[in-house]
Amino acid sequence: MSDISDKSDHTRTSNDSFSRIEDDSPTALPSPQNEVEIKTDAPSMAKIEAAEPLELIPGPPPNGGLQAWLQVLGAFFLAMNSWGVVNSFGVYQTYYSTGILSSETPSNISWIGSIQAFLLLLVGIATGPIYDAGHFQILIRLGSFLTVFGLMMTSISTEYYQVMLAQGICVGLGSGCLFVPSFAIIPQYFSSRKALATGIAASGSSLGGIIYPIVFYKLQPQIGFAWATRVLGFVALVGFVISLGVMRVRILPKQKRALLELGAFKEIPYTFFTIGLFFSFIGLYTPIFYVQSYAIQEGIVDQNLGFYLLPILNAGSVFGRILPNFIADKTGPLNMLIPCGMAASILCFGWIGIKDMPGIVIFSLLYGFFSGGFVSLPPTCITSLSPHLGVVGTRMGMCFGLTSFGILIGTPVSGALLSSTGSWTGTQLFAGATVLLAFICLLIARVAKQGLRLAVKA
Repeated sequence: MSDISDKSDHTRTSNDSFSRIEDDSPTALPSPQNEVEIKTDAPSMAKIEAAEPLELIPGPPPNGGLQAWLQVLGAFFLAMNSWGVVNSFGVYQTYYSTGILSSETPSNISWIGSIQAFLLLLVGIATGPIYDAGHFQILIRLGSFLTVFGLMMTSISTEYYQVMLAQGICVGLGSGCLFVPSFAIIPQYFSSRKALATGIAASGSSLGGIIYPIVFYKLQPQIGFAWATRVLGFVALVGFVISLGVMRVRILPKQKRALLELGAFKEIPYTFFTIGLFFSFIGLYTPIFYVQSYAIQEGIVDQNLGFYLLPILNAGSVFGRILPNFIADKTGPLNMLIPCGMAASILCFGWIGIKDMPGIVIFSLLYGFFSGGFVSLPPTCITSLSPHLGVVGTRMGMCFGLTSFGILIGTPVSGALLSSTGSWTGTQLFAGATVLLAFICLLIARVAKQGLRLAVKA
């Protein structure tokens, strides 16, 4: 009996050590049985908890390999068909103002795109915990259906309220189901190359912002608004099929997470990061929505070249989402996000003085680069500001849910300033000032996290 007792004590000690791992770490799929029966004559030895086998406890992220990069490919197409659709709204803003919604003001039309982007971020409050609970595939399937269905319904819309319901609300809800899962899955597969992988995935939104406006612009005069929009829906469907085929969750949290983690706002870096992101989304999308209209109305470019300014901006954004993220793996994501925010603010103020064709093209490229870096780095920043991966989905959902109100009010306010003053200066100053506020808040978050030491990774 003494031998059995010694073994029992050893087993309990071993099990305690693994229990501590289980309490703090996610678990691999599938979860093993945690108990085994050992029959003895002694009542105290009726049941002994067995330690979980070591090989079923997840190791560090593979940081590469076929399966890991397939997740990046899947996330790339999800970004292309969520944020990429939002980034394409500028072409619809221009078309609606002279087409089926010509009786509406620019501010009213921009509400459609703002609602779409607002819901993309707001739905993250719910999708974060749902993702943490292990329902990744449900979110991707639901989001794919709503996005494609919304585009198809947009194609048959002729009234403002119909476009709002289909393109603003339905597509927005679908995109919201896709956003958090597409980026939250990447840290499961990457460690030292996490920011680079996130940047490559995020560049899908820029590619969508290039492809979708060009496809719509070229096809709309030939086959009409309805079928041009349906083609975009079919393109999105192909991308969703690829994502559904390759994306797999590697680990799940041991326990279900709460919808909110209000304790996160006791942390100064996370709080000021969220406030900064809120201000940034108020102004950041103003040039993306209005650069085409500005250049055409001011006579800087003709209708044809004016249309291509949005694809040019999104082309710059492709490199902006990859290069800063590549550098961020060495410097830390916050250390790259802050310069991108400062540059975007300076460009918004500089936009006021641009009155010729070379200037507006260069502005579009540079703004695309720095705004692309700015919007692609936050998921990695949230991961670095989280104590462990088990709360990343919840914290990402809270952060983007709150900042969604910034993008909701930003472009409509810009449109209202334009309508009320008849001048673009107020709109441009508003964009520059709000992004500048974002830069200041992010700087505070960085100092609170790592102090004034510039050489420290943050």
